[in-house]
Amino acid sequence: MHMTRALELAHFQHGRTGVNPSVGCVILDRDGNKVSEAATGDEGRPHAEQTALRRMPIGAAAGGTAYVTLEPCRERSTGEAACSQRLIEAGVERVIIAALDPHPKGSGGLNRLREAGIKIETGLMKADAEKLYADFFASVG
Repeated sequence: MHMTRALELAHFQHGRTGVNPSVGCVILDRDGNKVSEAATGDEGRPHAEQTALRRMPIGAAAGGTAYVTLEPCRERSTGEAACSQRLIEAGVERVIIAALDPHPKGSGGLNRLREAGIKIETGLMKADAEKLYADFFASVG
């Protein structure tokens, strides 16, 4: 249900995010209530996780879960905090990722999250995400 919504958000922005992929993110609080959602902004910024976290009250994600259609980035070309770091700082307990990011700046976000003690699940609705990101994956690879 939540990954379905994240994919809907990503599809809505598909084709509007420049060279960046359109990512969808849904964040639940520790009780499983949706507290925020977002997609990658026009021309690829801001990233979905960044916007979703900014839209919620500080602390609302602590102990919660983030559903993300593509692996949260390890590094940002702008020098801003990466999405993986933002999720760590927000205190999420679990991140569910549909597809892994092959881009050199994106790949590795999963490892950063795991090293911070966040529970990671991958592959939920993977085929749908890979279809959405087929052009992006081809451009990276």
